[in-house]
Order: sequence, then C-alpha cells, then structure tokens
Amino acid sequence: MTTGKRTLDIALALALAVLLAPFILLIAAAILVRDGGPVLYRSERMKTPDEGFMLWKFRTMRPDDTDRGVSGGDKADRITRTGRVLRRYRLDELPQLWNILRGDISFVGPRPPLRRYTELFPELYARVLESRPGVTGLATLAFHRTEERLLASCRTKDETEEVYCRRCVPRKARLDLIYASRRSLCYDLRLMLSTVVRSVSLH
Repeated sequence: MTTGKRTLDIALALALAVLLAPFILLIAAAILVRDGGPVLYRSERMKTPDEGFMLWKFRTMRPDDTDRGVSGGDKADRITRTGRVLRRYRLDELPQLWNILRGDISFVGPRPPLRRYTELFPELYARVLESRPGVTGLATLAFHRTEERLLASCRTKDETEEVYCRRCVPRKARLDLIYASRRSLCYDLRLMLSTVVRSVSLH
C-alpha cells in the first residue's frame, strides 16, 4: 500500500467514524433491542495468503456454531429483521472502519476472503492479495448483485460452496486483477464515489 493510499484511508476513516458515531450507536442499539446480543460479529479473513485478521461487522444473522463458508440461500432463514435492512444498504460493514484504521484493509481493494478459499485456490489468491483487501472495489461493484443472485438459489451448504467456488471465485478474481492493473489513488476515489452514488463509470 502506498503512503498516499494509507494516508487517505486513515483520514477518511477517522472523519467517518466521528461523523457517523451517533448513527453507528443507533444501529447498535436497534440490534440489541430488536434481535438481542451480540451486536457485533467477527470472522477471520485473509490479508495475505498466509496472514489472517478478524473482520468486524454488525451481526445480521442468528448465531450458528456449525456455520461455514459464504452466505447463500441456505442461510436466508437466519437473517434477522434488522439484518435484512443493514445488508440491503451495506450498513453492517460500518464497524470495518476499525479494520481500516488498524491497517487490516483499505477502503478499496479485493474483498478479503475466508481462509478456506485461500487454501483451496492458493495460486489465484497469491495474485489477488498482492493488493490490500478493501471494503469496496471493482469486483464488489461489478459482481456483487450477480453473486447474490447466484447464491440465493442455493439450498444447502454444499450447493452454496460448489456454486461459489465454480462460478464466483474465478470471475471475482479476474475483476480484482483488472483493478490491480489500473490501481491508482484517482481510480480508488472513483470506485469509492461509485459505491456511494452507483452512477459513476467503473472504467
């Protein structure tokens, strides 16, 4: 990560944390009142093919000790009332401001994968994770809705895993590598703006 990118991450994360603090506390209170605790959910993700970290989100599902892999239709009945709203507008990801400040992730980059996928696709993620993972990015913007549609029809953990590995991982990786070839502070700003307004060209 360049000095300019890291400086932008820290400055913007601090500004948003201060600006959104009342809203973040309101969301936390809503989860606690409507769905009970815990308010936050953490999951191990990978910063590099070998280095993991704990990614923080607002909890949007009922806990399940047997949970594994990505979220598909097989997990739909676990999504809480508040969680459906948070997921729709990606508000569950606000706690990741802490991960940005820590340097685990950037605002822009490939989504940090679960360890199981870096172990299943080591050569692929060795290339993808040459870029610092991010909250948003080219693959997130261009493929997120398609991924949700593909996984929503899955009814079992095994089906979700098969569809994700076969149809999502390679396509997302291609987009992440395109991002890496174009990566610059200006391109990051364009992707961040596109995340907010969804009307800015990704090219």
